Amino acid sequence: MSRRLRVAILISGRGSNMDALIEAARAPDFPAEIALVVSNRPEAAGLAKAKAAGIAVAAVDHKIYAGREEFERSLQIVLETHAIDLLCLAGFMRLLTPWFIGQWRERMLNIHPALLPAFRGLHTHERALAEGVKIHGCTVHFVVPEMDEGPIVAQAAVDVRDSDTPQTLAARVLEQEHLLYPRALRLVASGAVSVVGNRVLGAASAPEPALIVPSSG
Repeated sequence: MSRRLRVAILISGRGSNMDALIEAARAPDFPAEIALVVSNRPEAAGLAKAKAAGIAVAAVDHKIYAGREEFERSLQIVLETHAIDLLCLAGFMRLLTPWFIGQWRERMLNIHPALLPAFRGLHTHERALAEGVKIHGCTVHFVVPEMDEGPIVAQAAVDVRDSDTPQTLAARVLEQEHLLYPRALRLVASGAVSVVGNRVLGAASAPEPALIVPSSG
């Protein structure tokens, strides 16, 4: 097996997707290791969970910096010190500058709670219900300077039920996020996919499915 890529997870809170990535990376054949968890909030609950799992943690408190650039340059130093190869955003509640994103071009993933390009931005579940869509879900994509517009690595879908509220829909989508993010990271870390323009090629022929459509039950 070739060298496992070193992954840092960036969080701002409890990090439920972080938990899923850590668990998946425990498999001996997983092509990446979770080497670091970083939060912009020192009090983030996910830091304690990651530390308990034996993973290095760091807090880069955005509030002590004069601006985004100063914060991101400190963050970049931490990532370089830990020899990080890939970044996974998991509830990281900071807008990143084009400079920082450029340092991690095609090496930074995010998970969004909607089937992009639909419902970019916030309040995705409320908007999906208001629009009356029948299929909703989540997307793992590479991060680009434009919000939620990066090349799509993988998507998972759920049926929208007549009885759904934003909370019940969010809960089912979150279940799929926890399955999808590790699969997408495996695809990227193993080199199974490539980016051409705004398309990710190779995911459809990968061993694990890029699209999950569970029954409504």
